[in-house]
Amino acid sequence: MAEQNFDLIVIGGGPGGYVAAIRAAQLQMSAAVVERAHLGGICLNWGCIPTKALLRSAEVYGLMTHAAAFGLSADQVGFDIAKVVERSRKVSKQLSGGVAHLLKKNKVTVFDGEGRLAGRGKVAVTKDGKGVADLTTKHIILATGARARSLPGIEPDGKLVWTYMEAMVPKTMPKSLLVIGSGAIGIEFASFFRTLGAEVTVVEILPQILPAEDEEIAALARKQFERQGIRIVTGAKVTALKKGSDSVTATIEETGGKTSTLMVDRVISAVGVVGNTESLGLEGTRAKVDRGRIVTGPYMQTDETGVYAIGDVAGPPMLAHKASHEGVICVEKIAGLDAHPIEKDRIPGCTYCQPQVASVGLTEKRAKEGGREVRVGRFPFVGNGKAIALGETDGMVKTIFDAKTGQLLGAHMVGAEVTELIHGFVVAMNLETTEAELMHAIFPHPTLSEMMHESVLNAYGRTIHM
Repeated sequence: MAEQNFDLIVIGGGPGGYVAAIRAAQLQMSAAVVERAHLGGICLNWGCIPTKALLRSAEVYGLMTHAAAFGLSADQVGFDIAKVVERSRKVSKQLSGGVAHLLKKNKVTVFDGEGRLAGRGKVAVTKDGKGVADLTTKHIILATGARARSLPGIEPDGKLVWTYMEAMVPKTMPKSLLVIGSGAIGIEFASFFRTLGAEVTVVEILPQILPAEDEEIAALARKQFERQGIRIVTGAKVTALKKGSDSVTATIEETGGKTSTLMVDRVISAVGVVGNTESLGLEGTRAKVDRGRIVTGPYMQTDETGVYAIGDVAGPPMLAHKASHEGVICVEKIAGLDAHPIEKDRIPGCTYCQPQVASVGLTEKRAKEGGREVRVGRFPFVGNGKAIALGETDGMVKTIFDAKTGQLLGAHMVGAEVTELIHGFVVAMNLETTEAELMHAIFPHPTLSEMMHESVLNAYGRTIHM
């Protein structure tokens, strides 16, 4: 095979990889993407997008079952799990095709296969053990993503014990379900299956569900989940799984040594993800791998000249929008532009359960642990006209400011559509907005966004509607 040369080669076509390649093309660089499975990566095909399609189906079903509360009637409300899954897969297929179109439009060359570092500035592409192409370049970006983490003794088998991949395409609806882990993935699936009628138990090893979130927000979310009928056990771990022909019996050990057993139809293991660092040829380079992630600098560079890593494979937070942004920063630095390192405290996090959870910046606890004197504002959904009209009165918006400077340190929300509201605080933090500017801003009425304003006002004793 003759060698093909590019200015930039990206291994992995997920939300980090394809964005990096397109940005390179915009900067007049010749770019190639090597992808072994599906363009769009796990996020588009088996993560962010298809789960949102599933959750939307569950949300609509949930609303239909409460039609009377809106003065409506809906008889014989039901669902077809096969059709729910089919819709989710169609959404993913449409968007995967869209990524292929975008890459073609930007004249990015796509290689179908696995990419491996084959020496300084070289990438070997293979498919099913056969050579596809030998590529050369000055810059290689590793964007190979991550896969579900597996714990000893509770390894997924794809039948009775699922990862997120099997949970997205259930052939039948389980009547009972155990979710191990209460991060975003675990809680989203718990919410989906519970809304559709399954008996759901969530086991979390830490004392708080949604461990990355503000304690107060997580506690409010827990109350609402439990009100919906989700059983939550914190400070506990699953120590064993005994599989039957069509059921699983889990042994759960709580803090203090108390143990119990639980029989369920299916188990979802949602205990995090680990970077895909294997089979990349890193062992022949100076690049370092630490606890399943490739170690990078502020511009995503590794210790190997010309090799970079972005997205999940470069470490937490494991978020698609973080991967995309890292790809842009990395490419712009390579191109000699005045790129700015990513500030992880300004990366928003969203969980699309019912109710939704969204946040950016420091939690109240972290701000205080950092020695900050803080002002905290809160505003409940029940005080907002739009929330009442929507029938969504459970929730809260919480803001955290530096008491001395007025700097917005963090914002945390639980309730309807908060994943669509959080960006307002993200923009504010990036503009280094103070409380005075936020209070002076005019928010439209009636909207859920008014709660953002009221929360800021509350931090300074100026709340109007509470």
